[in-house]
Amino acid sequence: MATTMATEDELTTNEKSALQTYLPRIIIGLIVLVGGYFAYKAYVHGQHYESTDNAQIEGNSVPVLARVAGYVQSVNVEDYTIVKQGQPLVSIDPQEYDVALAQVEADYQQSVADLATARADLQNAQATARNVVQNARLAQSNAQVQAARRDKAQQDLQRDQNLYKEQSLTRKQLEDTQNNVEVQARQYSANVEQINLAKTSEGVAQAGIAKAQANIQKIQAVLKVKQAAIDNAKLRVGYAHLTAPISGKIGRKNVIVGQYVQPGQTLFTIVADSTFWIVANFKETQLEKMQIGQPVDIKLDAYPDLDVKGRVSSLSEATGARFSLLPPDNASGNFVKITQRVPVKIEILNPEKYKSQLRAGLSVDAEVRVVN
Repeated sequence: MATTMATEDELTTNEKSALQTYLPRIIIGLIVLVGGYFAYKAYVHGQHYESTDNAQIEGNSVPVLARVAGYVQSVNVEDYTIVKQGQPLVSIDPQEYDVALAQVEADYQQSVADLATARADLQNAQATARNVVQNARLAQSNAQVQAARRDKAQQDLQRDQNLYKEQSLTRKQLEDTQNNVEVQARQYSANVEQINLAKTSEGVAQAGIAKAQANIQKIQAVLKVKQAAIDNAKLRVGYAHLTAPISGKIGRKNVIVGQYVQPGQTLFTIVADSTFWIVANFKETQLEKMQIGQPVDIKLDAYPDLDVKGRVSSLSEATGARFSLLPPDNASGNFVKITQRVPVKIEILNPEKYKSQLRAGLSVDAEVRVVN
């Protein structure tokens, strides 16, 4: 009996020794198998996908700027509220700009009155010119009649001189005829002077017309300038009332009622909530098989359980370093080869499904399937 118990103890001891000898080897073997399996899976996955965690969600944003100076009368939005395009946001006191508009409109109306006066002056000058032309024609007609009378008086004088030689006419009758010739000649000279005066008056009248026309053109040019001033004043009045340039959600507002703002001052920024995309920065060694249109799996750090799909939209024509303020110059003599990253734009498929989760600036992991 004692011998049997001793034998059982030896078997138990041998089993424990064998278990202690082979158990670590078994565990190590299992670890190697599991590690090899996952390594193989990672290798296969790496052959089909290129991934990066250097990626962010991007979106369109528009700053709302003050375009005129003045005191803020009202602010119609709060921080992080949704606004629609054209919605009133901020009003700046427009009194100064209303007064300026009234002033330029009054100046414009004065110029309109001046234009009406100039046109009346033109009509008067044209009427005067017509009268001068009529007077010139009348003087010409009178001169023609007087020339006929002068010629007749010359003929009468010739006849009376012949009669006087034949003693058929008295001395007084001959002198009367001579006086008549002188009177008709002087009258004709007077008519010629009237013609010359009419021609001179006609030139003066034409000059008056030209002056009136030039004055009208000058006033019309002034009206154009003043109309432009009115349009500019209306714009400034409109600029005092700021509306949303796009639909979206505003960030933190930097304006309160009573604050004095300057032109170009940023009051807040509107981020469009309808258009988002992802810019992922891949290493240059990851681009060999990457093409436009390839599917992309997207994981948001903020929502790890959210499964977002996308596709490659475009690849940048330059590395990210080329867009920096001071791009590196490899010819400086201190060259160290660094793996460059290239921005890749990724389009989000069905973005309306994730409208409440997407935020510009969120970090994401992007995984592009480069081999089907």
